[in-house]
Amino acid sequence: MQFQYKVIFSRRKTLGLSISDGQLFVRAPWGTPKSEMERLIREKADWIERHLAESQARKREADSAGHLTYEELQALGEEAVKVIPERVKHYAPLVGVRPRGITIRNQKTRWGSCSAKGNLNFNCLLMLAPREVLDSVVVHELCHLKEMNHSDRFYAEVYRVFPDYDRCDRWLKTEGKVLMARML
Repeated sequence: MQFQYKVIFSRRKTLGLSISDGQLFVRAPWGTPKSEMERLIREKADWIERHLAESQARKREADSAGHLTYEELQALGEEAVKVIPERVKHYAPLVGVRPRGITIRNQKTRWGSCSAKGNLNFNCLLMLAPREVLDSVVVHELCHLKEMNHSDRFYAEVYRVFPDYDRCDRWLKTEGKVLMARML
């Protein structure tokens, strides 16, 4: 089977595949021969076919739900500014950390992030997710203030504070993609 794809060259060391908005991307180190990329695509054809179909289905679902308007995004941001800091305030003592600052954004690819300086960023689309999913993202980012990685120690801390993390993470990986696709 032939797949259309875009190549993204960078300083990475290995080849990788990703799918976004129904498009296949090959991420490759500079100078990688096209034959190596084609070999990887042939080897991963089943995975590509399955994930392309899922991505296209999510895109159709998001298109039928409609893209969020500027006004809707603004309202979500205003709600997030009220709700998310309260959730951080609730969970920070349980994790045993104090973030320096909280920022709300509307992002297409991330639910949250944590800077090396201790600032937390959250996606306003979390307001469309179930409350426990929002809480799982808050706990995840707070735990990064202790462990700036995704090591076993990091996840041990996440599960200590939020034992239902896996279920919420699965929700984000499936349903959350439809929410992200609704961004302008």
